Amino acid sequence: MMDDVTLLARAREGDQRAFAQLVEAHRNHVWAVCLSTTGNAHDAEDALQNTLIAAWQHLDRFRGESRFGTWLHRIAVNNALMVVRKRKPDTDLTDFTDDDARTVTLTDDGPRFDDRIADHDALRAALALLPEDFRTALVLRELGDLTYADIAEHQGVGVATVKSRLNRARTQLARHLRESAA
Repeated sequence: MMDDVTLLARAREGDQRAFAQLVEAHRNHVWAVCLSTTGNAHDAEDALQNTLIAAWQHLDRFRGESRFGTWLHRIAVNNALMVVRKRKPDTDLTDFTDDDARTVTLTDDGPRFDDRIADHDALRAALALLPEDFRTALVLRELGDLTYADIAEHQGVGVATVKSRLNRARTQLARHLRESAA
């Protein structure tokens, strides 16, 4: 397996397989960022596709000052936010007709399926109530697994501001979840 530097060089030369290998290591995190930011699978798929296209088309803009994964996550957040901003207010957020969606069996040992849906819906609704800067910082930290410095670079603020945003985001998220449970 080639390292990221070699893969990046080959991808910049037009090697699509090298690009696919390069993004594969980040696929799950990028998907989680897109899904959490948009709130539904259809919009997340659009954001993910836009992210991969943008990354491929703009590989020459990656200067290597940050990790490739950080750069890719930044593109993902920006694309996910663009999709959210374009979404119509009456868009259905849950598509129960999606045949490719993960199915849950009755033998799952965790919480009941309907409880998990309610928890997921409550979390998504609470996230949507957060200011965009807070939500983005929280998604990047918790789902994108980015460092404070990476988030600060993405948002164009200092690390102290990121820590403050994360603290406030978590506090507001907890409050919204308590209020929705009451």
